[in-house]
Amino acid sequence: MALKPDSLARRHWGDRTTINSGCNRGDRPGARPSSSRFNIAPFVTPFAQLSLKHAMKEILTLVPGGIGDQLLFFPTLEQLKRHYPNSQLSVVVEPRAKGAYRANKYFHDGSLNLIPFDFKDRNGPADWGNLMGIIRDREYDAVLSLGRRWTVGLLLWLTGIPRRVGYGEPGRLFLTHPVPLKPEQYAAEMYHDLVRGLGIQSPCPPIEVTLLKEDVEWSQQQQQQLGVAESGYVLVHGGASQLAQQKGLDKIYPVENWVKVLQGLQQRQPNLPIVAVCGPDDKALIRELTNAVPGLKTISPPDIGKLAATIAAANVMLCTDSAPMHLAVAVQTYTYALFGPTDAKKLLPDGDRAQGIVSATGKMADIDPQTILDKVFS
Repeated sequence: MALKPDSLARRHWGDRTTINSGCNRGDRPGARPSSSRFNIAPFVTPFAQLSLKHAMKEILTLVPGGIGDQLLFFPTLEQLKRHYPNSQLSVVVEPRAKGAYRANKYFHDGSLNLIPFDFKDRNGPADWGNLMGIIRDREYDAVLSLGRRWTVGLLLWLTGIPRRVGYGEPGRLFLTHPVPLKPEQYAAEMYHDLVRGLGIQSPCPPIEVTLLKEDVEWSQQQQQQLGVAESGYVLVHGGASQLAQQKGLDKIYPVENWVKVLQGLQQRQPNLPIVAVCGPDDKALIRELTNAVPGLKTISPPDIGKLAATIAAANVMLCTDSAPMHLAVAVQTYTYALFGPTDAKKLLPDGDRAQGIVSATGKMADIDPQTILDKVFS
């Protein structure tokens, strides 16, 4: 059984603790993130780069997607603040994903603000017009957009932001600094490529999350109540988001298979409790698991911060491809994630702290429970 990391790279920010994941490609697990050197892009002169650095007071980012996408974008935000420490960041984020920023230090120090906008909704001209008005009022110096639709590029062009960075196609016509899209790499690094449009050539920082003191205390109290504070525990998250289910993505491992995995864990490590995370969409799954696996404990963190604190305290995390997986990467808990139709190489960093267990057929149900147990105890 893999043990809990004996040390985490932590920095204290008043009542907050910041935890870094070693997600730089090639970094050894648990190593401190590589030092950041701000090399000047070949096409930007030192004088121009210096002028740009002083000019960047307001930076806008458009980050469609769920909580997982926001977490994967955290390294890009970190890089922007490293390079432009006096800048104010704004993130256009879907309402369903706003909760991710409870774990972002810049949200708490006031240098990052959120602009809610539902990219998935059937937005009419009035909706886009309202968003454009909000953006124009702020007079941004630059914008970085993950959105690749030409309509997003047109919106940014209409706002008049002087430096518009995005992926080259299909909205290249409306961008001042397009960057090539490289979808074959780890998603956090693909998102981070956008800073190349600002002349920043530093490597992608690790995912970093901030744990509030109140969230850590909540998790500690729950561990005491569950009786796992001294023994440690294996944390299990077997659910998938409602949106993934609506899209028909096969991200849910069958209950009967989970039962075999959990029973196998109990047989091999009878003194190590198993705690299952019960999110808003997981109640039916958890009910079946608790009925079939005696001694299984459950926990229901009400927000991302408390979930991150609970993951950070676990010895091992077992999960599917989901937002909690990215939190586990950030807090450096040893993690084994199950993958069906999605690509583990694009969603997990290199290293042995977070390992993907991939279905050979692309179907979650085809992952043998024994394969999972062998991986965990190898």
